[in-house]
Amino acid sequence: MQIIELLTPHYEVAWLPWAVQYFFLVGVATGAGLLLSVCAFGQAGGALQRLLPVAVLTLAVSGLAAPVSLLADLHQPARFWHFYAHMTPWSWMWRGAVLLPVFMGLLVAMCASWWLGQARWLRWLAPLMVLSALSITVYTGAEMMVVRSRPLWNTMWVPVNLALTGWLAAVGVALVVERFLPAQLRPDARALQALRAIGLWLAAALVVVAVLWALSGLLGMSPSFNEALRLVQEFPVWRMTMIGSAIFGAVVVGALLRGKQRLQAKGFTLVLGLGLAAAAWAFRWALFMGVQGVPKFGAGLYLYHMPWGGDGLLGMLGVAGLCVALVAMATWALEVFPARSPRVA
Repeated sequence: MQIIELLTPHYEVAWLPWAVQYFFLVGVATGAGLLLSVCAFGQAGGALQRLLPVAVLTLAVSGLAAPVSLLADLHQPARFWHFYAHMTPWSWMWRGAVLLPVFMGLLVAMCASWWLGQARWLRWLAPLMVLSALSITVYTGAEMMVVRSRPLWNTMWVPVNLALTGWLAAVGVALVVERFLPAQLRPDARALQALRAIGLWLAAALVVVAVLWALSGLLGMSPSFNEALRLVQEFPVWRMTMIGSAIFGAVVVGALLRGKQRLQAKGFTLVLGLGLAAAAWAFRWALFMGVQGVPKFGAGLYLYHMPWGGDGLLGMLGVAGLCVALVAMATWALEVFPARSPRVA
């Protein structure tokens, strides 16, 4: 009898959970930036105008927390300087290093414009924010799409899905943080319904994209879909993750559909918002960490165990704590130094 022993070497994952936090937060920030840009042109007293404060708070919190996760993912924050000292314009990471400070500058300018009651400045900055938010969306999606060794990532559907889930998460985060705004700045029923409508349109777009992705795979135009089927068939962990994510996403979208009469109910917006944000985060966890557990070549699994320290659970809790602290600081500042005018006239 011949015994053949297969040895699978232990490989560390290339992208740590910090990447999940960064891609989640930057997706929320771009969605909030687009929402703020649209609301800047809302009519005085209208639903969009009433969403301005929550859009500002969502943008400020997610936009300021995202670079922290990015620097942590670089392992050595000083490496960020290398992007500027050594020009590599063919690299999407280098392009991101150029685009991200522009986005951050516009973020600060737009939040300050709202706080100072400068409606005209806000409207002038809005088109620039739209372009900057879309550029960040393209760069973050392309960072994954260009990885040819992972067929599941190497498709244009990845940037589209990252964008739509990130913007849907922005709706969820907005539903959460609006509860912490001063009473005079909280959105009314019409504004909450407008936010819910935006979430429904984004959810519908995700369904359409999923159908188109499946059709492109069945027609032999998208190896990514075939890779997804292979992962589901061959790896039980991936199968459980995908089934769980699909069920969770369906439940959250169902709550969004049935939320028309419940948005004013105590605690409903909090649960719905957390569900939307958690669904987008779980999608990124499966896409980043789950796929890295599947070997690029050969057999076996690349086993990954969540560390308890800064590169794992403690780091994720730290980012969540940072977001809570930023919300607390912002709401305190709005109480002590209220915005000059919450209206755009």
